Amino acid sequence: MASSLTKDSARPGTPGSEKTFFGHPRGLATLFMTEMWERFSYYGMKALLPLYLVADNGLNLDGATAITIASVYVSLVYLLTLPGGWVADRILGPRKTVALAGLIIMLGHLTLALPSAGIFYVGLALVAIGSGLLKANISTMVGHLYDGPNDPRRDGAFTVFYIGINTGAFAAPLIIGTVGEKVNWHLGFALAALGMALGLAQFLLGTRHLSDRSDIVPTPMDADEKRSTLRKGLLWLAVPVVFYGIVGASGHFTENWATIPLTVIGLIVPIWVIARIKRDKDLSSTEQSKMSAYIYFFVAAAVFWMIYDQGATTLSIFAKSSADNTVFGWEFPVSWYQSVNPVLIMAVAPLFAWLWVWLNRRGKEPSTAVKFASGLLLIGASFFVFLIPLSIAEDGQKAAAMWIVAIYFVQTLGELTLSPVGLSVTSKMAPAKYASQMMGVWFLAVTAGDSVTALLSNPAVGGVNLDKRGFVAIEAVLAVLAGVAVWMYRKKVKSLMGDVR
Repeated sequence: MASSLTKDSARPGTPGSEKTFFGHPRGLATLFMTEMWERFSYYGMKALLPLYLVADNGLNLDGATAITIASVYVSLVYLLTLPGGWVADRILGPRKTVALAGLIIMLGHLTLALPSAGIFYVGLALVAIGSGLLKANISTMVGHLYDGPNDPRRDGAFTVFYIGINTGAFAAPLIIGTVGEKVNWHLGFALAALGMALGLAQFLLGTRHLSDRSDIVPTPMDADEKRSTLRKGLLWLAVPVVFYGIVGASGHFTENWATIPLTVIGLIVPIWVIARIKRDKDLSSTEQSKMSAYIYFFVAAAVFWMIYDQGATTLSIFAKSSADNTVFGWEFPVSWYQSVNPVLIMAVAPLFAWLWVWLNRRGKEPSTAVKFASGLLLIGASFFVFLIPLSIAEDGQKAAAMWIVAIYFVQTLGELTLSPVGLSVTSKMAPAKYASQMMGVWFLAVTAGDSVTALLSNPAVGGVNLDKRGFVAIEAVLAVLAGVAVWMYRKKVKSLMGDVR
């Protein structure tokens, strides 16, 4: 399927050197296509989720509760990338972990397709578990295709990989969203399962083109460690089972209170993980310095994702009730807004990839810190734009669809200056001891950001819908201030990064 996009290699000696994929190792085509189909399933379900939660023929929840549940779900997807990286590092290796992940995700979507409200949350849990196993490891395997952190093609590779993500993300709302909204919600979820099945097949067929490093278990566990880990894992699993069992038996179980422990975990775990790695005495002084620099990027990314991910929750629910979702008099499904960002990514990402290389050749490429600062300023600007349709809606009118599109456009520019760059710098700065796990650490920034959103919107702790001018303005100002702070400390961060650029 991907071979038609390849040509003879100009650089022998790389994995899959007999062909290249847009000038990159052929294994990138396998990972590109696998991630494309996995993202098709994930973003199709994500586009439907908040709309299904508030729909009269769905779960019929209020908007604040829907935002809370959707935000907690996304935070769990990215929280579980950490144990996903651990499984690869200690037990299976990245390649086998990704294959297992694809199967679990497919089963999760099939569970969502069943017309039962009770089992719906089981399906969400399965998709979250499978996505956690897959995300960190498939990104790590992209890094395995290159000869060390200073290969000049790495940033470009992650940008090409990002196009694969967004190809699937673009098609998903148009297909899955239309079927889910206009035909049947659960049939839409079933199409997501089909997408993951295609992604799994693509991965298994193209796995021979991947680097041999993707089969290696970096720090394998011995038999005693496995037994000890199993005992501890079952003990920790028993805690939530008993807790939620007691809450359910007492008749106090609600969606809001069920999400509070998960929200707290999503805030505590990222802090604990970063602190544990930073205190590890096995790290060299150079690795310790790089981790100190990495904390700046992590906090900046958490602020960014807190706002960005509301494009699929706060902004989507606002558009459903308060936007004029028509083009030339034709009403389109609200889920189609989720295709705006990926189509813009596909249009603009190649320009960014070319721009970074062009500037690098001239010695003028912005540092990673400057790129992050730009991303924060742009994500803040997107919520300043959001204030305009909010004002229109408060006057009792429907906001034009183009205002919603404008928000996504500004967010897309911010995403391209931060997200693919963050993936690349994480792979460059990862201590050898935490190879796959560091990709999980990067995704914990999403967990932290979405957990803050979930906490702010949770009615159980006084939260409300976040589509209010006061909340939106505060978030916009916070992002801008964070961007200014990163820019001010850019020289210090650059010195801490050592030889990484």
